[in-house]
Amino acid sequence: MDTLQSIRVFCYVVKLGSFTAAAEFLNMSTAMASKHVNKLEHRIQTKLLNRTSRKLSLTELGEHYFQQCLIALETLDNAQLEVQQGTITPRGVLKITVPVICCTPYFVNLLKTFRQQYPDIQLSVYLENKYTNLVEGGFDLALRSTTELEPGLIARPLTKVHFRLVASPSYIEQYGKPKKLEDLKNHWGVIPNYTQLNIPIQTVADSNNTLLLKEMALSGMGIAYLPDWLTEEHLKNGTLVPLLEKEQPFTSPTIYAVYADRKFLSAKVRAFIDFLVEHTTSKKSS
Repeated sequence: MDTLQSIRVFCYVVKLGSFTAAAEFLNMSTAMASKHVNKLEHRIQTKLLNRTSRKLSLTELGEHYFQQCLIALETLDNAQLEVQQGTITPRGVLKITVPVICCTPYFVNLLKTFRQQYPDIQLSVYLENKYTNLVEGGFDLALRSTTELEPGLIARPLTKVHFRLVASPSYIEQYGKPKKLEDLKNHWGVIPNYTQLNIPIQTVADSNNTLLLKEMALSGMGIAYLPDWLTEEHLKNGTLVPLLEKEQPFTSPTIYAVYADRKFLSAKVRAFIDFLVEHTTSKKSS
């Protein structure tokens, strides 16, 4: 017999003054209500009620137990209400892990827009290229560029990330502009170390930080391989120049929203997934 249900029955018996009234309110037989209280007394090895033919009264220990049960049930009901509201209304802390490639103004603007739409959600963003276990790390969602997942996770494709080779005008002025891929062997490169690049370039620096690579390229340190969403404004104002646009043999990785395959997805996670799909799927990522 469910102890929690027995506690509820006991409290209603006390509140309503009889087993009959409590049973009617809880839609059960009087015998069942009496059985719940008897089982409860047996479980805690304490007499809770004085029973006479005329009325019921609490024992001294029963009075103390009744008051504590009221507090416990109120706490439990409030907790259940908060959880249920969390599955309906997007609220609370949303903990996500994203690759360093997302450290861009474009992604920051996405987060800003999301917060404007959902002011009751607090974002907790971890920037890392390693694939952290979502459950062990306590993450609600991850953005990843792979479908190789731990068991129990699902990946929803969002958008492709288009990369290009770029260099600053000062670098081109000093070292020239490569005309074909083979020419890269005579050039310096500042390359991301989170992806495989099979190009004949002389790497002078690599990093897992996309913003750092962009700054290196802007300084004239070398040719960089950067995502469009980070270079678009620089290409427009001429501070970076695109290279080998017709010969780039690289694939465009897909970014996925990765989350636990749960039947009951919280409102905050569902809201973020829907937001990402709306703002990225089948759209240009820059």
